[in-house]
Amino acid sequence: MADNAHEELWLKVLATLDEARARWSVAQKAIEWGRGGLQRTQALTGMARPTIIKGMRELRNPQELNSEERVRKPGGGRKRRESWDSTLVQDLEHLMEENTAGDPMSLLRWSSKSTGRLAAELSQRGHRLSADTVGRLLKQQGYSLQANVKTKEGKQHPDRDGQFRYINQQVKAFIARGDPVISVDTKKKERVGEFKNPGRTWHEHGHPRQVLVYDYPSLGLGIAIPYGTYDLQQNQGLVNVGMTYDTAAFAVESIRRWWDHLGRPHYPHAKALLICADGGGSNGSRNRGWKVGLQRLADQIGRPITVCHYPPGTSKWNKIEHRMFSFISVNWRGEPLVSYETVITLISTTTTKTGLQVKALLDTGHYERGIKISDEEMQQLHLQPHALYPRWNYTLAPRPSAKHRGLLER
Repeated sequence: MADNAHEELWLKVLATLDEARARWSVAQKAIEWGRGGLQRTQALTGMARPTIIKGMRELRNPQELNSEERVRKPGGGRKRRESWDSTLVQDLEHLMEENTAGDPMSLLRWSSKSTGRLAAELSQRGHRLSADTVGRLLKQQGYSLQANVKTKEGKQHPDRDGQFRYINQQVKAFIARGDPVISVDTKKKERVGEFKNPGRTWHEHGHPRQVLVYDYPSLGLGIAIPYGTYDLQQNQGLVNVGMTYDTAAFAVESIRRWWDHLGRPHYPHAKALLICADGGGSNGSRNRGWKVGLQRLADQIGRPITVCHYPPGTSKWNKIEHRMFSFISVNWRGEPLVSYETVITLISTTTTKTGLQVKALLDTGHYERGIKISDEEMQQLHLQPHALYPRWNYTLAPRPSAKHRGLLER
């Protein structure tokens, strides 16, 4: 922590220096840090590599130092690429769409795609720029570069990249036809009551928010289970807040509520629905209750429902994590979730610079765990596995009313 604080203080001082003295200050740090110092200072300050090297050469040859060096006026010098290349940032974001992961508890986003590869792909789109410029733009957009093996998601599945490509193909095809694509998942359950919620908020000095000393569940009102449905095209989501258990029935009910409140109004002419979901939990690829519930939903809305599951160990690559859940976590950070009304309000007031809108509903239904689905019920499903990775990709087509009327009335 001390090193981080020192770097932050140094960066603040650096921002007050003119370009020559800033160059020398950064070069001095690079020399001081030794091996890897050049790369470290470049990443920390965003200063161009040739500029730092020039400063290092000047410091090693004092006769080259010129304290009277002409300083350009503010705004002088070469303009940054994005200031005159109007489509650069947008094209970069489109490239990152397929390779972005995020932490649902923070605003951190990352990608395993190298800046060199991104620079090459952008060059093919008419943007000739360096890998360093790509790295700077990604940092401005809130990205960091992480190696897959260093994440906490475990060993990489051999079919992981193939499934990612297939999901991307399906998403593009549905969007091109004007059909909805949603990303779904359950957010971490929260205790409702006057419990401490990590984080800090602004209060009058000397008057911090009072919360319970102990975190015993019996002192609270219950638990809140937020199941989210995020619409990629509308940048809009619905969070169904349950009070009992995160079951398959609860997951499907959450999607049904999204369809009733947001899906049907936005897509009145939709012919199909695509759901991108994790491979485990209440919406898991092996969960019989999930598939039976989706079959009933397909019967009800009269449209086929296609499901594409993310491979094992890739939950943070689900769009809902870094498009919606991370912002909800930041919005209520430091705020005790004293009541269910507070939970609903804090979720509903979550917004972003890109125009995210979130609707929250309280689900007072009781969902039982351990419900068994028979082989006979599974055989009645109109489930069509896809040719590629059928365990992760399948479509549930609506059944003729005569065949499923009895099941719907259950």
